[in-house]
Amino acid sequence: MKRKASITRRWMVNSVGIIMLLLLVFGFAFLLSIRSYYYKSVEYSLSSRIDTIESLFRQINTLNPSVLNLNRLARELVESFEDKEKLELQVLNSSGAVTVSSTGFASDSTVMPDYLKAAQSNNYRANWIGKSSTGEHVMSMTIALRSTEGVVYGGIRYVTSLAQIDRQIFIFLGIVILISTVVLFLVIVMSSYFVSTIVHPVAEINRAARRIALGDYNYRIEKNTDDEIGELCDTINYMAGEISAAEQMKNDFISSVSHELRTPLTAIKGWSETLRQTGFSDEQMTHKGLEVIEKEVERLSGIVEELLDFSRMQGGHLVVKFSYVDISAELGEAVVLFRDRAAREGLEVIYIEPESLPPVLGDNDRLKQVFINVLDNAIKYSNPGGLIRIETADMGSVVQVVISDTGVGISKEDLPNVKKKFYKGNRSRPGSGIGLALADEIIRRHKGRIEIDSEEGVGTTIIITLPVAPPDTRQLS
Repeated sequence: MKRKASITRRWMVNSVGIIMLLLLVFGFAFLLSIRSYYYKSVEYSLSSRIDTIESLFRQINTLNPSVLNLNRLARELVESFEDKEKLELQVLNSSGAVTVSSTGFASDSTVMPDYLKAAQSNNYRANWIGKSSTGEHVMSMTIALRSTEGVVYGGIRYVTSLAQIDRQIFIFLGIVILISTVVLFLVIVMSSYFVSTIVHPVAEINRAARRIALGDYNYRIEKNTDDEIGELCDTINYMAGEISAAEQMKNDFISSVSHELRTPLTAIKGWSETLRQTGFSDEQMTHKGLEVIEKEVERLSGIVEELLDFSRMQGGHLVVKFSYVDISAELGEAVVLFRDRAAREGLEVIYIEPESLPPVLGDNDRLKQVFINVLDNAIKYSNPGGLIRIETADMGSVVQVVISDTGVGISKEDLPNVKKKFYKGNRSRPGSGIGLALADEIIRRHKGRIEIDSEEGVGTTIIITLPVAPPDTRQLS
């Protein structure tokens, strides 16, 4: 439950929080642009009127400056002013105070701030936005009137209310807030739904992982979607199956190794007790007993060495020392080791010795170990009267060693798995189930491959392929 809350909270903060921030930024930018548009429109309108006034006073100054009477002209302008409902026209004296207004012949001693700016500016104009004496939000624009000598003697000021524009902007603000609220609500609803479609399957996967970790390898997750979550469910289910199979193989491996170890130990213990009881009086029995003990000790030593090699392979510490290797020599030694054993078990061994084979770059001890493992399996899984055939072939860039038998064979179900660690298809025969896995790893280290062709009840053929050593390769150690 903590994980669910954490995912939901992070999702809301990361997605909803970012969307909220974007809505605020874009909403604020939209309102600023609307405000700027309306205010610029009003400013442009006032500027147009100021242009007219400036043109009029320029004509008067040019034609007859001596007849200019600001008070009289101001009254004429006020009386002829037609937009009294929209604008206020004010005439300012040289001090910047209002002397005449289109709202009435009232005077105001307050100096207008935009008049002072206009008198000091290069174009004798200035605008101002602020609160009027009545507290109304207004915009004004003033032009300072000047004589031909450049002396400022008064000004004309237009004032308009911004209340209606402010109300319009406030309406836009309400619309932006409403739209943002609706969008945010929809985002929260959709995000909640989306998060739930992720959190619930993840919680189920978490429960399944816990059960699998506790050993319930038969538990499976129900797949409801074909998206990444569904793919993850398939992966978890596949993992559980693989772990279950590996666990079973491991148990079978332990059982097989225990049996493999118990058999020679039983023989050693039995003959030790026999020899102790007879007191070595029977020379023939003593010789036979010591021979059996020696044989079983060698067998134990082989099993232990195989287990150690497998452990090194699992840990990535399997040592392979490369040098030039004569494949025919190593294979011939392995055949000699097993020929007598095969004869004792009623098997015929045919070894077609090659005339010559190019050398390979490899570890002679490890390659001999591969041949021994394969021949050992061929003997173990063959019945009396069977045939084991060993031959080699020079394929140019590679050398092939082919070992075939007429034994019990491998079923189609077991064939894809026989090179896997711990796997043992036929449990009626002795063996640990790691020989082929170890052999395959050694051959892979030599950049070669092992191919297995088998038919149940007919026999098995194993093809070992190794690359030929390059001609310019030097001896390695």
